[in-house]
Amino acid sequence: MAVKELRNKIVVITGAAGGLGREMVRQFLLAGSHLVLTDRRAAPLQDAADAGLASVGRAQPQGRVLGCLEAQLDDAAGCDALFEQCVAIAPAPDVLVNNAGITFHGSFLDIPREKWEALIQINLLAPMRLTAKFLPAMIARGSGHIVNVSSVAGLVGVPGATPYCAAKFGLRGFSEALAAEVNPRGVDVSVIYPYYTRTPILHSEHFGPGVREDPPDRTLYEPAYVIKALMNGIQKRKLHVYPGAVPKQIDLLRRLLPWVVRMGATKRSTTRTGP
Repeated sequence: MAVKELRNKIVVITGAAGGLGREMVRQFLLAGSHLVLTDRRAAPLQDAADAGLASVGRAQPQGRVLGCLEAQLDDAAGCDALFEQCVAIAPAPDVLVNNAGITFHGSFLDIPREKWEALIQINLLAPMRLTAKFLPAMIARGSGHIVNVSSVAGLVGVPGATPYCAAKFGLRGFSEALAAEVNPRGVDVSVIYPYYTRTPILHSEHFGPGVREDPPDRTLYEPAYVIKALMNGIQKRKLHVYPGAVPKQIDLLRRLLPWVVRMGATKRSTTRTGP
């Protein structure tokens, strides 16, 4: 399998100030990529850029940060504005990484509608909107890469995370169908399915009376490990990227032994949301 060269490629990363985003900044810089970084707030975004550059130091090849853009991706106007800002800095990005995302915990009916509608806007519609903006230029030149960050919650339904699962399942379907459309035209698509990872999203807001259980510390993956798997998947042009044994096992179980997955989900629901 041919390996994609990331040195001197222009990469747009959404959600760059988050736990996985910060690690993406570091590893893409180490690969020699030139980055346009976006997030909801300017200060954490600049901090992520500075930390990434500091961690890389004098390593070779060494990428650059071309710009840090504050962006609100919860509606079409925000996505359109981000696209215009990005192409003003870098007219022809090579890679778009749709990493921005939010989540909430709690039973579906306990989560306010405005919350889960915002989640769908940011986690699913924003990647689709941005892809629709960046993709035509990639097709025109016959090269490019769309990267979507899904989750194991995009492989199996997770009680207490129903809207999140809806968005991440959607990203999986979007990625698979899009790849079939654009691979013959020179554009690659990758979708990654992280398991619980040591990032701030683990401590997202909880709604309803249920008891929220944090995953045991020993089960958490480190962001560096997850993003290393992603970088390898991008370079090898993989569609589905499973960072670690657990995501692979979950995908295998849901396809071969779906009743085991349903039984585990039922037990988890009783534990998390019982009185």
